[in-house]
Amino acid sequence: QVQLVESGGGLVQAGGSLRLSCAASGSIFSINAMGWYRQAPGEKQRELVALAPSNSNTNYADSVKGRFTISRDNAKNTVYLQMNSLKPEDTGVYYCTADVKMISRSQFVYWGQGTQVTVSS
Repeated sequence: QVQLVESGGGLVQAGGSLRLSCAASGSIFSINAMGWYRQAPGEKQRELVALAPSNSNTNYADSVKGRFTISRDNAKNTVYLQMNSLKPEDTGVYYCTADVKMISRSQFVYWGQGTQVTVSS
């Protein structure tokens, strides 16, 4: 089993910054992609915010390009999301995800419990 524990959410004024962290632990052999999704208030779907595949490339939603930066510390099985110049429309619950190859060699995508980010205008 694998657990993803997120931290770093909170309330911030527009223009401010937050840094989210997500640490994976458990029966991990290796982790492929790690990423962040968010679910806006009243929305049922989660949208991809940023993705960090294992090859060090990164992908971002158009709405956050130039403001958010995703990074990984593979030695710690941790992914970060540095969010700058935050806007009210960035408000939502942010979920970490990891594509994990287990010690058993099974492979699953795991999700964190979510962390709330609220940006006030």
